[in-house]
Amino acid sequence: MPTTNPSLPPAKKRKVDTKQRDSLTHIQRLEKLLLEAVSEGTSLNPLVDLLDVTKDAGDPHTLFKCIYVLYRVFASIVDARMLVPTPDAGAKVVRSWIWERLNAFTDMLVGLMSDSEKSLRTSAVQILFSLLRHLSSSLSLSQDAPGPSASPNLPFHIPHFSKIILGLLECPPSPRSSRDRSPQLLDAEVLETFTSTWFNTHDDVRWFFLRDAATFVSKYPGDTHPHVAENFLSILERLKRFPNERSDIREWWIPQLGEKPVPLKSFKGSLADEGEEEDPGIPEGDEDDWRKFFDEPKHTDKSEKAGPNPRLHRMTVHQSLHSLQSHRAVFSRAWMTLLPRLSRNGDIEATKTLAARVLNVMHVGVMPRLTRPVLIMDWIGSCVDYGGTIGLLALNALFILIRDYNLDYPSFYTRLYAFLDRDLLHNKHRARFFRLTELFLSSTHLPATLLASFIKRLSRLSTTAPPAAIIMVIPFTYNVLKRHPALMHMINRVEDVEEPDPFDSDEKDPMLTNALDSSLWELVSHRNHYYPSVSTLAKIFQEAFRKPNYALEDFLDHTYGTLFESETKRKMKKDPAIAMELKKHLFLTADQKEQIPEEAISAQGDVVTELWTF
Repeated sequence: MPTTNPSLPPAKKRKVDTKQRDSLTHIQRLEKLLLEAVSEGTSLNPLVDLLDVTKDAGDPHTLFKCIYVLYRVFASIVDARMLVPTPDAGAKVVRSWIWERLNAFTDMLVGLMSDSEKSLRTSAVQILFSLLRHLSSSLSLSQDAPGPSASPNLPFHIPHFSKIILGLLECPPSPRSSRDRSPQLLDAEVLETFTSTWFNTHDDVRWFFLRDAATFVSKYPGDTHPHVAENFLSILERLKRFPNERSDIREWWIPQLGEKPVPLKSFKGSLADEGEEEDPGIPEGDEDDWRKFFDEPKHTDKSEKAGPNPRLHRMTVHQSLHSLQSHRAVFSRAWMTLLPRLSRNGDIEATKTLAARVLNVMHVGVMPRLTRPVLIMDWIGSCVDYGGTIGLLALNALFILIRDYNLDYPSFYTRLYAFLDRDLLHNKHRARFFRLTELFLSSTHLPATLLASFIKRLSRLSTTAPPAAIIMVIPFTYNVLKRHPALMHMINRVEDVEEPDPFDSDEKDPMLTNALDSSLWELVSHRNHYYPSVSTLAKIFQEAFRKPNYALEDFLDHTYGTLFESETKRKMKKDPAIAMELKKHLFLTADQKEQIPEEAISAQGDVVTELWTF
């Protein structure tokens, strides 16, 4: 990393180098004094000077050295148990003074997470989590300590971790900023460092983050603080590792939390009897405990082995960290808190963008981990109303709720039918629609009237569709007809040309379109299509249905580009016949031809050759 400005003249550079060397020497001297003071128990006043040097350091290289020196000093102070509460009044004043300096350093690191210098951003995150480990492992503070408090039996420093959450979600401006900046989105390097190193690795960090970040986000309305909800989403959508079984909960950033908690079977009576404390902030009565909302129903089957089954809201924090049910509960609460705050009343496009990001991970990374997936039904239903790609993704999530979680949604296929508009086959996302629709219509128990409306509507739309879309419609229709023989008369019916088509294309209810009384004459017309691949494919309806179902994936990636490429790469077995030779004066009137000499008419060449001669 360069330490001087290369644009400065040589004399200026020498002065800057000398000043920087003196500053680094001063920092090293302060570090030596402070480490000696910690080991000997003498005055820590040089800590103020070191903090002042850090605040005034404008050069990233100097600031980088300062924050690591401060980290080593504070880590030594914490490990020396100088922040442990004691009855001595004088020691209490010293502890309070040290806590003020430590909080100032922590606030500085939180701001550096949004700094313009990459090394400072990532280093700030790493130092904050290293301090969290030191504080959580070494501190055992009582409730009357001047600094933040923590449970003696739960070594996780919640106040320090809350500041980390502040830096990740609110992203306050860096202390090096020359002017005030509004909060911003989370930096990509910081996001990757946090998610890969801690969020997707350590069960305790993930559990506390999901629990406390949801409370943090709930205090910020989505309209006035949109960046908070978006930063929370950026973290949640990168969650790759989540426990599916109790044995998966085994990675701990704070080693003491990995100790086996009080067995659930001995959980009786008061929590205090077991040497554990209630979760801070939970009232003595459990009327307002949010965890009750995510409690799973008790089993009443007498065939199951009887035994104690403590409810979520009755668990201690230590027991919750080792409970799979508790991990699912904090995960569910996080998403339930986030989803309503993704709406942007003044910016519909921004709302759609955020909704698309959620729906892309909803069916794989969210719903299987929720305690009760039907809780997100209202939000998914509102996304269906957006239509287009967002509506299709929402329909996919809605279909999973219906199929796997017994959600009753009678108007599902009416909503799906509404997507069959004139823009569908011209949309770049039409392949995704056909993938999902094939899944939605795969059941053999669907009524023939409903299926007839879908294939008839697609056939009608194919008359104005590009060849790449028609190539999708034909095998899709073939598969539906083969799966449901009751629809076969739609391709075998001979219609009376004097009677109109009974299909009502304006009807929104697929059960009332009279499609079953119509025919697929639109697909028959494609046998005369100008594009040979379409005309050849359309002839399958006049053959016996003995072929297996088409693999629809083979037809979904076609575009004008792929069709053109396949034509240009096709090997010609014989040269194409030339219909006629165009003459230059072919379309002249008799009077115009009399004014042109016969030699000029007979001497002309091929008009196409002349056009391409530059």
